[in-house]
Amino acid sequence: MTSNGKLRIVHYLNQFFGQIGGEEMAGTTPRVQPGPVGPGLALQQALGNSAEVVATIICGDNYVADNLEQASREILALISEQNADALVAGPAFNAGRYGVACGIVGQAAARELGMPVITGMYVENPGAELYRKDIYIIATEDSARGMKDAVGVMVKLLMKLIRQEKVGSPEEEGYLPRGIRFNSFAEENGAKRAVNMLLAKLKGEPFTTELPMPDFDRVTPNPPLENLSKAKIALVTSGGIVPKGNPDRIESSSASKYGKYSLEGLSDLTSETHETAHGGYDPVYANQDPDRVLPLDVVRDLVKEGVIGELHPYHYATVGNGTSVANAAKYGAAIAADLKAAGVDAVILTST
Repeated sequence: MTSNGKLRIVHYLNQFFGQIGGEEMAGTTPRVQPGPVGPGLALQQALGNSAEVVATIICGDNYVADNLEQASREILALISEQNADALVAGPAFNAGRYGVACGIVGQAAARELGMPVITGMYVENPGAELYRKDIYIIATEDSARGMKDAVGVMVKLLMKLIRQEKVGSPEEEGYLPRGIRFNSFAEENGAKRAVNMLLAKLKGEPFTTELPMPDFDRVTPNPPLENLSKAKIALVTSGGIVPKGNPDRIESSSASKYGKYSLEGLSDLTSETHETAHGGYDPVYANQDPDRVLPLDVVRDLVKEGVIGELHPYHYATVGNGTSVANAAKYGAAIAADLKAAGVDAVILTST
């Protein structure tokens, strides 16, 4: 606690919310600023007189993504120096790299320092899926327009964690389900509850299932090509194969973009011309021979042999590592529209 008896709270932010800069500052190493910064002002207001944001730790999203273990150790050391009672990370909303960073930092603080941790993310943020079992993640809107509401719910649950009070269900407290089951007593037995739900469903009345099923996105496959020898084929990859130097600066994790690159005059991808921007897998073999991920050499041979009609003169690339479902769907729709306009008949889609 502080000298005036208030709880000591440390706040973790990325470079953008920490007011250092945008994507150009995503490589910023961890640093500490005293007191609240940016969203920390809303956090302090929600905390009221019970707690004080004593320090804000700021780190670039790319620095964390590219140096997971090192960044975690460095940030954990900075948190430890503050003699804090709890950590608040974010909220990250639907920012994928930021969400993963909040999860990594929160997980480390909870495990290594044993302190209460709270963060906030949109349900489709990859950090939510990765870390919801390790820390409490408040469900937020997909953008910072939901900042005030998110911070209010985060603080309410945080104070329960600090005071070691009983935490209610995800529906009661507003956090994302953690996959933890516990026994509880109900006024009616399971058979009667099931019948009541069935009757409500038949009548078109609202009801809440006790066993929600996963919602899978099902895509009906298109019919096969009738004549491959006359088809125009395109190459697309989520394996991050880009021209040497990564000209579009596609991120190694939680990609915020995709690239479109010319294949004119190329029959083979080499370590001199291309590389992978992908994190999360050993890049050595992909960098030695990028054809291992994007098989340009084999497709060129198939065109020469007449097996394939022609190859689209561009390939498309992004990084699948940690990229949110929402962003992946957006990239897919944009790439598909471009390919359709170019008269492409089919795609060879490769990953890692």
